Parts: sequence; structure tokens; C-alpha cells
Amino acid sequence: MKFNDSYPTTHAAEPRPSFHAHRLRRGIYVLPSIFTVANLLCGYYAILVALDGQGRNFDNAAIAIMIAWLFDSLDGAIARATGTSSAFGKEFDSLADVVTFGIAPAVLAYAWGVRAMAVPGAFHLTQLGWLVGFFYVVCCAWRLARFNLQGMAKGGNRYFTGMPAPAGALMVVAVVHFHYNPIQEVRLSLLWLLLLVALGVLMSSRVRHYSFKDVQWARRLPSLTVVVLALLLGAIVNFSRITILILASVYVLHGIALELVRIIRHRHHNPLRQYHRV
Repeated sequence: MKFNDSYPTTHAAEPRPSFHAHRLRRGIYVLPSIFTVANLLCGYYAILVALDGQGRNFDNAAIAIMIAWLFDSLDGAIARATGTSSAFGKEFDSLADVVTFGIAPAVLAYAWGVRAMAVPGAFHLTQLGWLVGFFYVVCCAWRLARFNLQGMAKGGNRYFTGMPAPAGALMVVAVVHFHYNPIQEVRLSLLWLLLLVALGVLMSSRVRHYSFKDVQWARRLPSLTVVVLALLLGAIVNFSRITILILASVYVLHGIALELVRIIRHRHHNPLRQYHRV
């Protein structure tokens, strides 16, 4: 008795994933988390050496947070490239970012800009430093929680709503890396704390900042773009102090500039609309 090949059988042969494929798939999910753990490790190390506060420790803490920024960029890119994005990875990354880009920069800012001052009677300044550092941490956590709920700004993925937490941390460590020596003057310490307040406000605000997520790095780039990127990389390696400070400052200020342009355009067009309505 012959059976037709087209006759449907009760037990259809379906390909089942092999044991090795299952292990590989499970390993791919672990891969982005490894970079998140490396990000968290850098933040933990930065806190420890900032609390020690001797010699090159402040600069080492700043460099550790910069390296953490690279790990934070890689874990998301790898998760998207391998299709392993998950709710767990998103929450794990946010918790790591609170430590690395919230608590670690706040501790470093306090140890470098307030605690290190040899000024008699600076007790009230010390209390202010604790308060401002806590404000910075709260704004960072607020920013990350809002991003998990709302995502990018309206109109695509070109802009963040509020300054990203890694950008705020990069601004803090860029100043520490540039100046190197701890602050020893009350006026400079107050300006330093004012900068922390401004960064916290920008993170928790709705001022848009460019995300670079619409840049297609895999496509062909003009030769001039490659040359500029190579020069920029060389400047970061050979003149890291001034180069990183300029890059961090430009990114922080460009969001404010875009917001001012938007406000000016809005006020410029409103009188024209009212005139046409009349």
C-alpha cells in the first residue's frame, strides 16, 4: 500500500532546534548583559577610587566612567544587531546606568570639588555638596525611568527628550579630567555645584538632544567624513583633556541652542497666525 506524498499526516515533521542552537541563542542573550556588567563594574570602581581621593585617583575615576560610556553604547548596539533586546536587559541597563552615570559622577563631583578643599569653616559648603549630589542622582534616575516609559522624542528616533544620563556624566568627568587637580577655592566649588544643578535640570527637562541613532554607520561614508573621524580619534588619544571637554560641552550646549531656536521660531510665527485670523 502506497501513500501519496501530498497526503497530510497526523505527525508533521517540523524542524526542531538542536541543542547547540539553543545554547547559542541563550548565549547571545547573555552577550549584551556582559557589557552591562562591565559598565556597572566601571561605575563601582570609579566610586571606590573617588572615595580614596589621592593622587591620580580622581582622574582614574573619570577615565573609568568614560570607558563605561563605551560599554553602555555597545550593549544596546549588540542587542539590536543580534535581535536579543528584552525587557530584562532594558531594566538591567537602566539600573546599571543609575550607578555608573548617576551615583558615580555625584560621588566624584563631591570628592573632587567639595571634600578635597582645605578650607576652614567649610561645613555648610560640604552640606550643600551632599544636597546637590543627591539632586543630580535623583534627576538621573528620573531621566532613565521616563525614558523607559516614553522612549524617544516624538517624530522618530533622532532626539532624546531631556539630556541623556551618560552625557551629563561625561560632562562631569570631562571637567575633572581636564582640570585634574581638586578644587581648592570656595568660588570655584560653588560654580562646580551650579554646573551639577544645571546638568540635573537638563536631564529631567524636556529639552531635546540629538541621539545619533539615525546615522547609518554601516553604509558607505564620504572620504571627508572618514578623515574627520580619524582626526577626531587622534585628537582624543593625543589631546584627551581638551578634546573630551570640548565634545562634552558642545553636546550639552547644542540641546539648549536647539531649544532657543525652537522658542524663537514659535514666537515669530504666532503673531503672523493671529494676524491672518483677524
